[in-house]
Amino acid sequence: MSQVIFGMLAASGRITMLGLSRWTEKGGSYRTIQRFYGRELLWTGLHWLFFRVHLLKPSDPHFIAGDEVVASKAGEETCGLDRFFSGIQQRVIPGLSFFTFLLVNVKEERSYPLQVTQVVRSAEEKAASQTRAEAKKTAAKTAEKRQRGRPKGGKNKSKREVTLSPELLRIQTALKSLLETIGNAVPLRYVAPDGHSGN
Repeated sequence: MSQVIFGMLAASGRITMLGLSRWTEKGGSYRTIQRFYGRELLWTGLHWLFFRVHLLKPSDPHFIAGDEVVASKAGEETCGLDRFFSGIQQRVIPGLSFFTFLLVNVKEERSYPLQVTQVVRSAEEKAASQTRAEAKKTAAKTAEKRQRGRPKGGKNKSKREVTLSPELLRIQTALKSLLETIGNAVPLRYVAPDGHSGN
């Protein structure tokens, strides 16, 4: 891993396995880097171990933040390639999306990424997204005709009965996995997701 990190920091331009092997020192051959990327690593556990050993201050207050990051990507062969909304470009772009959970140290005002999950949307998620988009269009058309306020005969709805969308179920699974990894090492009270997942 130290060879790969050194190669990534030293290399310029596009990062490939062959490029990394050219920039690494002894012990970073092309075959070694192929073996490294061919292995399945428990990244959440590695992030947590590094954080716990070098950065954790148990007396400081912490909370978990979550955010989705979109990276533009061309082509058709990459796993998880889809169209996602980019906050930077303020439009939907083809690319890859990653949902990240970070542990935020309130006292230091610093965040440490502990879990990064690639967003690969299922058919259910795509269908739910399309349904929401169509519902927004319909609501926009009827908004002009409808009067403000509560509709006549409207009933109170229980706010405890929440049905999570497939997207929120995916985020919930990732959060439970992270909390399992952290255990009782850090007392946590809040989770603060960003963007539409926070709403």
